[in-house]
Amino acid sequence: MLQSLYEFIQISGFLQITWQMAVMWIIALFLLYLAIYRNFEPLLLVPIAFGALLANLPTQGLVNEPAGEVFAPVAGIVERVDFVPNAQVEEGAAVLTIRQEDGTRTQVVTEARGTVTDVYFQVGDRVEKDAPLARLYGTEAGGLFYYLYKGIDWEIFPPLIFLGVGALTDFGPLIANPRMLLLGAAAQLGVIVTFLGASMMQFTSGESASIAIIGGADGPTAIFTSAKLAPELLPAIAVSAYSYMALVPLIQPPIMRLLTTKEQRKIRMKSLRPVGKEEKLIFALVVTLFCILMVPSAAALIGMLMFGNFLRECGVTARLVQAAQNELINVVTIFLGASVGITMTGERFLQSETLGILALGIVAFAISTAGGILMAHLMNLFSATKINPLIGSAGVSAVPMAARVSQIEGQRYDPSNFLLMHAMGPNVAGVIGTALIAGYFITTLQ
Repeated sequence: MLQSLYEFIQISGFLQITWQMAVMWIIALFLLYLAIYRNFEPLLLVPIAFGALLANLPTQGLVNEPAGEVFAPVAGIVERVDFVPNAQVEEGAAVLTIRQEDGTRTQVVTEARGTVTDVYFQVGDRVEKDAPLARLYGTEAGGLFYYLYKGIDWEIFPPLIFLGVGALTDFGPLIANPRMLLLGAAAQLGVIVTFLGASMMQFTSGESASIAIIGGADGPTAIFTSAKLAPELLPAIAVSAYSYMALVPLIQPPIMRLLTTKEQRKIRMKSLRPVGKEEKLIFALVVTLFCILMVPSAAALIGMLMFGNFLRECGVTARLVQAAQNELINVVTIFLGASVGITMTGERFLQSETLGILALGIVAFAISTAGGILMAHLMNLFSATKINPLIGSAGVSAVPMAARVSQIEGQRYDPSNFLLMHAMGPNVAGVIGTALIAGYFITTLQ
């Protein structure tokens, strides 16, 4: 009996539990608590948190790669080769050692198991980053999340999310009050400040740009940018961006209260004029043409955003709009959230670099929130028609979360004050602004 119990424990996952896993269980449970009991964006937090829980369990066949080519993670000289053709290699085995120019040695570890069929380099050869080193043959397919994560890796999920967002969003408030573009632009202040700060912390320009986009509170855009400019930081950036998007109701209100008075929070704004169908269609077309001509690298995001909105406003594609608003965006949100969560392994997440990115991200987000509010104060100095500065915080790209926070905060001080539609103006302006900045970074830094 005891022998059977011992054998069971040996083949189970209990002996593989590490302290990092245990810490991440606590973090995952905390995120689930916020989603379920505090209702902090459960559509985002539940998939992310459950994916994080799965990532920190000793699973098999969930994230493993299929056998194939092994690529060099860095450039340098091959100093040691630990395998030969026809050798059997297990997942996680060190197969090569590369010495970089600064003397640092990097072990190349396989992410799959199989039989070595080809070795392309010998000791003393120079390899470039991402160059194929060898090929493995195996009969096992990759794990489920290996394939789901390709939606992030290949930049498929972010544009599809933008398609759904466009189909869900009414641009009428922005068209009716175009000066809200200034609030959306001011809310990009955090992106610029964080780019400069990350550069001073010795991150590369591409890494700094990718981290800075977190300040726009736009998860899809942050993923899209980092996949092009800093793929090695993509997991940490994706986790940061989506965590702060989900925690908008927790992070923004203290900043909003700090930068406004009770009287300012009670300001009532004039009702917006009705916006006709033709205006909305022309707006979608003009924004598409202008933004893509100005920043071609933003085409995938801006194009899909405006395509979804055009479907919504044209009035003859009801079935397509319904699919984009419901089935498509819901399925992609599930896969995207869980794929972000599956990257939150304890070994990766509990590192100084990842924690540094999290810290920079929240600073960026706080500065962006403050930038929109301060711009509203500045506009009120020169305008007879006052703006409730609470809607300035909605200039970040978290649609419609940030706009809802403006509405909730306004009604705390005047229950009959309705700011939601006014806040949607800077909210959608922020989406466009963050996408344009991301496109500019990609164009100039890639």
